[in-house]
Amino acid sequence: MWVIYIDKPSITCLKFFIGGYLGQLSDLGLTPEGYPMEGFQEWIQEREKTNVTRSWAGILIFSCGSDRNAFYSFFELFEKFIKQKDDSKIQEPEDVVRLRQDFMFPRFDIYDEILKGIRKRPGMFLGTSSITRLDMLLRGYSLARREVGVPPTEPEREFEGFQSWVEDKYGINSGQSWAKIILFYSVDEYEALHKFFELFEEYLHQNKSSEVDGTSGLNREY
Repeated sequence: MWVIYIDKPSITCLKFFIGGYLGQLSDLGLTPEGYPMEGFQEWIQEREKTNVTRSWAGILIFSCGSDRNAFYSFFELFEKFIKQKDDSKIQEPEDVVRLRQDFMFPRFDIYDEILKGIRKRPGMFLGTSSITRLDMLLRGYSLARREVGVPPTEPEREFEGFQSWVEDKYGINSGQSWAKIILFYSVDEYEALHKFFELFEEYLHQNKSSEVDGTSGLNREY
C-alpha cells in the first residue's frame, strides 16, 4: 500500500511525506492534541536511550542499519507506540470535523513557497538539498488538502501540469514521477533539486507566455 504514496520502502521518504501531510493539517488547524504522531519522537528517543538531536527517522536508520530496514521497523514500533498512548488524550473525530467547519482555508501554500522560500533555503524545509525529499513533502501536503476537501490554490493548479511537461521535455512516458525523471538525468539529489527549480521556472514562463499568446489571438480575431 505504501507504494501508492512514496514509491519505495524508505524511512526518509516516509518522514518527509508525513511531514508534508501533518504540516499542512497543522497549518489548517486540523491536528488537535492527541494526533497519532504526537510524542513519537520522545518515545523513540527514550526507547533507544539517546539524547542525540536527531529526528525519529534518523534514530531508526542508525539503530536499524539502513533506510529500508528502518522503514519496516517503523511500522512495528509505531504500533507499539500507539498501544501505549493514553486513549483518553485522543480527541474524538467530531473535534476534527468541527475544526474543519470553523477554520478559514488556507494560511500557507507550499507550492507558492517553492521558488520563494525552498529555493533560497532548502535546508530549512528539507534538511538537505534533495529532490526526492521535496517530492515527498509535496505529496504529503497535497494528500492532506485533498482529504479535508480544501480546493487547490492557483499555484497548486499551476503545478498540476508540470508532470506531463517534464515527460514531454525529456521524451519519457514511463509513468515515473517528475522527480525521478529529473533525478535520472542528474548527477545526484543536489543537482536534481537545482535543476528542478530551473525547469519549474521555465515551465511557469512557458505557461504565462501561452496565456498571453492565447489572449492576443482572441483580441486579433475580434
